[in-house]
Amino acid sequence: MSADFWNARYATDAYIFGTAPNVFLASQAGLIRPVMRALAIADGEGRNGVWLAEQGAQVHAIDVSPFALDKARKLAAARGVAADFELADVLNWDWPDAAYDLVVAIFIQFAPPPERDRIIAGIRRSLKPGGLLILQGYTPKQIEFGTGGPANPANLYTAALLRTWFGDWDIRHLVEHEDFISEGTHHHGQSALIDLVTRKPV
Repeated sequence: MSADFWNARYATDAYIFGTAPNVFLASQAGLIRPVMRALAIADGEGRNGVWLAEQGAQVHAIDVSPFALDKARKLAAARGVAADFELADVLNWDWPDAAYDLVVAIFIQFAPPPERDRIIAGIRRSLKPGGLLILQGYTPKQIEFGTGGPANPANLYTAALLRTWFGDWDIRHLVEHEDFISEGTHHHGQSALIDLVTRKPV
């Protein structure tokens, strides 16, 4: 999915994924500490990055679409918070070493393997020791629901796959479940989800 794809999708005044934070992310509010440095990967129109800033985090949000980032900046201004919004292709981004206390990866399943492996390696590298990863994605059953997410099964997550990536970390929460979600017009309806919270070893 190229920048042109995402620009075309975001080229509307509407917030296609809504302006409220992802429900699973919001449920983890107790983990967000003021002034913690947080990375929001492929943050799109800013709903999650802005929410993190509202919790007091120092937010660095990246996305490949300038249209999305313009909307994210408008949302941040409307909510009275600041964040560092960077135009970046996550597949070719220079991930910093041990830079973040928190990485948020919400529905970033646009890349199949082996490209996806670069994202996972970047997440592992960029978190500080003791840092947290909060992730939500779709499982393969999501293809049956067709209510959002990729159509390619290779892009989707299972608990076993996440354990291969992060099994050497302290997994605090890992659950596959089905639920109704309503996040704008592009994530709406009964969905097959997987949630992960894990801490990088100190």
